[in-house]
Amino acid sequence: MTGGQYAAGGGGVRVGDELAELTIPVTRTLIVSGAIASRDYQDVHHDSVIAQERGSPDIFMNILTTNGLVGRFITDHFGSGAILRKVAIRLGAPNYPGDTMVLSGSVEKVDGDTATVKVVGANGIGKHVTGTVTVTVPVTVPGGTSAGGAA
Repeated sequence: MTGGQYAAGGGGVRVGDELAELTIPVTRTLIVSGAIASRDYQDVHHDSVIAQERGSPDIFMNILTTNGLVGRFITDHFGSGAILRKVAIRLGAPNYPGDTMVLSGSVEKVDGDTATVKVVGANGIGKHVTGTVTVTVPVTVPGGTSAGGAA
């Protein structure tokens, strides 16, 4: 199935389903632009000298950027009609410029049109993000349109 054609509990999404991995190059631009977009002006997200003075080898990604990337990972898989109901993540190893984060996930629970997905994002030094996302999945009806799932 392609994104947007899933029906949780209706045979489209099953416990144990694996999501296709999403590889994200962690660039300096991604880190800085994510911090700016989320209005997180802490200098450790854009000034490498200050980040080093505070004990970090370089600037690092903020949690709001990571949260957005996790959301993208889920909606890339389930389609633009997917509704994120809950995102519960925890950060681990920092995302530094020049590294790559690979997001992976598996469906842990299905309840009607809602699925809970376990998500892990790993980089070269370990697990950057772990957590779960609860998502309402669009139900495809004849003609390829989605039904239900209104916010």
